[in-house]
Amino acid sequence: MKKKLVFLIVLIIIIIIGIITGFIITNRINKVKRSYEIEQVSEYKYFVMKENEKFGVIDKSGKTIIDALYDKVEIPNPSKDVFICYKNEKGTAMNTNNQQLFAEYNSISAIDLKNVVTDLPYEKSVLKSEKNGKYGLIDFSGKEIVDTEYDSIEGLSGIEGELQVQKNEKIGIINIKGTVLVKPEFDTITSDNYYNEDGKHGYIAGQKNEEGYNYCYINYKGKTIIKPEYNDIQRVTDISTEDGIYLIVAKNGQYGVIKNKKNIINNEFQAIEYDKTNKVFIMQKGKSYGVSDQTGKILIPIENTSVQAKGEYIYVEKNNIREVYDSMGNKVNVEFNKTIMPTVNENYKITINSEENSNFYGVINSNRKQIIKSEYLYIEYAFNDYFIACAQNGKLGVLNSNGDTVIEFKYDLVQKMPGKNYIQTLYSDTNTTEIYSEKMEKICEMKNATIENQEDYIKIYSNNELKYIDNNGTFITSSKIFPNNKIYADCKEGKWGYIDENGKTIKDYEFEFATEINECGYGAIKKDGKWGAIDSSGKIIVEPKFELSENYGKVDFIGEYIKSNGGLGIEYYTKNI
Repeated sequence: MKKKLVFLIVLIIIIIIGIITGFIITNRINKVKRSYEIEQVSEYKYFVMKENEKFGVIDKSGKTIIDALYDKVEIPNPSKDVFICYKNEKGTAMNTNNQQLFAEYNSISAIDLKNVVTDLPYEKSVLKSEKNGKYGLIDFSGKEIVDTEYDSIEGLSGIEGELQVQKNEKIGIINIKGTVLVKPEFDTITSDNYYNEDGKHGYIAGQKNEEGYNYCYINYKGKTIIKPEYNDIQRVTDISTEDGIYLIVAKNGQYGVIKNKKNIINNEFQAIEYDKTNKVFIMQKGKSYGVSDQTGKILIPIENTSVQAKGEYIYVEKNNIREVYDSMGNKVNVEFNKTIMPTVNENYKITINSEENSNFYGVINSNRKQIIKSEYLYIEYAFNDYFIACAQNGKLGVLNSNGDTVIEFKYDLVQKMPGKNYIQTLYSDTNTTEIYSEKMEKICEMKNATIENQEDYIKIYSNNELKYIDNNGTFITSSKIFPNNKIYADCKEGKWGYIDENGKTIKDYEFEFATEINECGYGAIKKDGKWGAIDSSGKIIVEPKFELSENYGKVDFIGEYIKSNGGLGIEYYTKNI
C-alpha cells in the first residue's frame, strides 16, 4: 500500500513538473516567435534614377542598372539588388542583371513605413507578394514567410517590423517573421503608442457597433487583458512597463484608470490626466477636481475648483483659497505664484515667479537657496554649471551657477548644440555665429555660417571658410573625418578648391563653393552661380550648369546625376532639374 502511495505521489510530481516544463518551453517559443530584429543597412549601393519622366536604378558609381522605363521604382533595401519596378501599378521585382525575380507571383511591392523616423521609407527585410488578389510576405531571397492569404498587408503606424493585415474584413497584426501577434478579429487596431527600448508595446483594438466602437487592450504577449467594452482607451505612455501597464479608459462617457487588469480608479470622471513629473492623476468630476497617486489613493479630495500640476508641485484652488501640495499630497510652504521646475542636474531647479502678466525666471540649488535671481524672461539648464538665459532687454546670454555672466547678453540666439557641450550664438545684426566650448571659451567665429552637427564633430562653413571641430572643442582636418577620401574641400581667400591630405592643391581655388567627396566618390562644385560635379580624383564630371534656389537643400551628386528634392514623395537622382 505504501509503495502504491509513493508511486502515486512520484507520478503526480512528474506530471506537475512536465506541465510546468511544457509551460516554460511554450512561453520561450512564443517569445522567440514574437521577437524580431530590424535589419540595419550599412551601405547604400543602389539609388532611384529619373530620366524623361520615367524611373530606373543606378549604382553608387552612377552606372545605369535598370533603364528608366518605369512609372515608379522602389528600392526597399539599398544594400540588396532587388528593385520593385512598376508599370500600370503592377510591381515587378528585378535584379542587377535586369532579370525578373519571384515570377510565380502576380505582383511584388515594398511595404511603406508609416509615421516611423528613418532614412528609408520601406520595411527592409520583407516584400509583399500578391497572387490572385491575396497577399503574403517573402524575404529578399524569395523565401515565403507568409502564404498569400490576406486581403491586405500594410505597415503598422509608428512601428517598424509589424504589419497590419486584413482577412475576411477583419484586422490583425503580424510581424516580419510572419508570427501572428493579434488575430484578425477586429474592425480597427492601433499601437498603444508606447515606444521604449524594451519593445513591450501593446495594441488598442476595436469592434464596431451601432454607436461607434467597443475597444479592448491587448498586451505585448498578445493577450487580451481588457475586454472590448470601452468607448475609449489611452495608454499612459510615461509609465514604464516595470511599473505596470496603466490605461485611462472610458465607459459610457465616464473615465477611470486600469492598472494591468485591475480598476484603480472607477469610471466616474469627466476627464483624467496623468502628470509625469509628480506621477499623479488629476481627475475632474462635474466642476470639481482632485488628485490620486498611481495606486488610486486619493491624495487631494475631489472638491476643488481648480487643480494644476506645474513643475514639482500641485497648485489647488477652492473657495478663493490657494494652496500648494507635493506629489504625496502634503501641503507645502511654497508661494502659489512660484513654479519650481526640475532639471536633468539634480543640483539645480528653475524657478518661475508669476507677477501680473509676466513670468520671471531664476535658479535655486538643491538646498533651495536662490543662486540666480528671478529677474530673467527665460532660463534653461545647458550643461555642467551653466544656464542659457534671456535678459529683460530680450537678448540672450549664459550664466554660471553663481549668477555671473559668462557669455554676454547681446545675442539673438543662444542654444546648446544637440548631443554636445557646445554653445552656439548668433548676432543678427552682422549674421555672426560663435561657438563656445564646454569651458565657455570662444573657439570659433564666422559670418553667414551654416552648421552641420554630426555625431563626432561639427562642420561650420560659409562661402569664405570651412572648419571642423571635434567633440572636445579641437579643430581637426577633413582628412581625419573622411580618411577614405583622396581629396578634400578647402577654402582660401573666399574661393574653394580641393587639396590632398598633405595640403597639396589638387584642384585650383576657382569655385564659389565646394562640398566634400561623398560616400559614392563625388563632390558638388559651384561656379558662376551654377552647380556641377567632381570625382574623387579631382576630375570635373559635370560642368557647372544647374541653377538651384537658395532653399534647395544639400546638393549631392552620383556621377552625372544630381539628387532631386522635388515633391514626388520619393528620393531620386536625375540629369535634368
